[in-house]
Order: sequence, then structure tokens, then C-alpha cells
Amino acid sequence: MSIRYPKRCFTSEDQVLEAAADIIATRFVRGDAFCNPDHTMQFLSCKLGGFDREVFAVMLLDSQHRLIKFDSLFFGTIDSATVNAREVVKSALTSNAAAVILAHNHPSGDAEPSNADIRLTRTICDALALIEVRVLDHIVVGKSCVSFAQRGLI
Repeated sequence: MSIRYPKRCFTSEDQVLEAAADIIATRFVRGDAFCNPDHTMQFLSCKLGGFDREVFAVMLLDSQHRLIKFDSLFFGTIDSATVNAREVVKSALTSNAAAVILAHNHPSGDAEPSNADIRLTRTICDALALIEVRVLDHIVVGKSCVSFAQRGLI
């Protein structure tokens, strides 16, 4: 089954990437593809790769790891974003999520997680554990992507 979108005129690369992310999400929402880090990184690269400032987002998933909602929660500067764990918990509760995948971009292109990224992830994992929401991964998007789960950081 192929998805047909009406012809539209894209005015920027960001709009093309956003449309590509929508197509990827539609294809994967029926299965458990968001358990696969490679598919997740492909999706997140399309969603976050075009920003020129840091964006912290959360993929809210149901108990079968299907996407309920992609929520861009925090917008920062070229090298940082202030993230509040309380708002991540609130988003998970509002969406009735069973699991989440955290994500943010590094506009510099270097996807290597900082110590602050690692500490923040632990804080959010602890907060979400209190309401029985699993954190499956935290992915940093740059020129490439880094998965905390693949590195054993979650």
C-alpha cells in the first residue's frame, strides 16, 4: 500500500524533511519498527536534522511501541536547550504513553553526547520510572546519530 500525498510545492529543505518524516512515521506506525534503532534514527534525522538550534523532543509510544505522538518540547540556542523533566512526564501522561524515545539534535553536527546529556537522560529516566513509563532510547542527531541504548547508557 502506498501513501499518496497531494502535490505540493516545498519552499524549503526543512519542509521536504518534515514530509519525509511523516511518510516514515506512517509506514512504521503499524508495526514495532520504533524498536529498531536504525529506523528510529532515520525518522529522527528527518525530524530534527534541519534545525539550526537545539530541539529536544520525545516520541510517545503505546504499549506495542507504535507512535502516538512526536512532541517537540524544548527549543534552545545553537549549543544548548533547557529541558525540564516535569514537562516530559506531563507529555507522557497526557498522551497515555507506555514508553518514550528521547531525542535532541546537535546543530554543530557532532552527535557525541555530552556529560550534561547523560545526566539529563538519567534524571528523565528516573522521573518516568515513577509513573511506569519506559525510556527505550535517547538519540542525539547530528551529521550521524548516536543511540544511548546501543552504547549501554540506558
